[in-house]
Amino acid sequence: MARYTGPKAKIGRKFGEAILGANKYVQKKNYAPGMHGRGKKRKQSEYAVQLAAKQKAKYIYGVLERQFAKIFHKASIKEGITGENLLKLLEARLDNTVYRLGIAPSRRAARQLVSHKHITVNGEIVNIPSYQLRPGDIVGVREKSKSLEVIVDSLARRSNRFNWLEWDNKLMQGKFVSYPEREQIPENIQEQLIVELYSK
Repeated sequence: MARYTGPKAKIGRKFGEAILGANKYVQKKNYAPGMHGRGKKRKQSEYAVQLAAKQKAKYIYGVLERQFAKIFHKASIKEGITGENLLKLLEARLDNTVYRLGIAPSRRAARQLVSHKHITVNGEIVNIPSYQLRPGDIVGVREKSKSLEVIVDSLARRSNRFNWLEWDNKLMQGKFVSYPEREQIPENIQEQLIVELYSK
């Protein structure tokens, strides 16, 4: 079993913030999970801090190790700052964009909607969650799926608006306008530590 399907609170407590969605246990038990969670905090090595930064990014975006390594390689050969390129490529994934547009309540739900062929890109059904969007791509809900309860409810609660995305409520489709700048990405990720880890 590769993809993490365990308790969300456990991961939230591990990193000290609700990275897989709001959870009461992250606030109630503000110490790490497990039998050593309440113990004295040891000073972490440089490697441990860098690894934790990478694991956090992987959990947030729901990416596996090999996928993450491939994305990092693409980011490193692209012009610009590697860490920022990495986050831009992660944000350009189809499942993440579906979540950012408000079509799905979480990245996990977005991944499922894409896999079950409810999402279109430029009018064509795409069922690959890791599909890389390019500026100008139109992401929409398939005609037959527009009345799905999960999509309707999620769009009704939609509040976050992102500068690099445009949304048309009538057509139920959004446009991936451009790659986001680092300051526009709300996730608390220390991308420089990830770059340092891979450059060893």
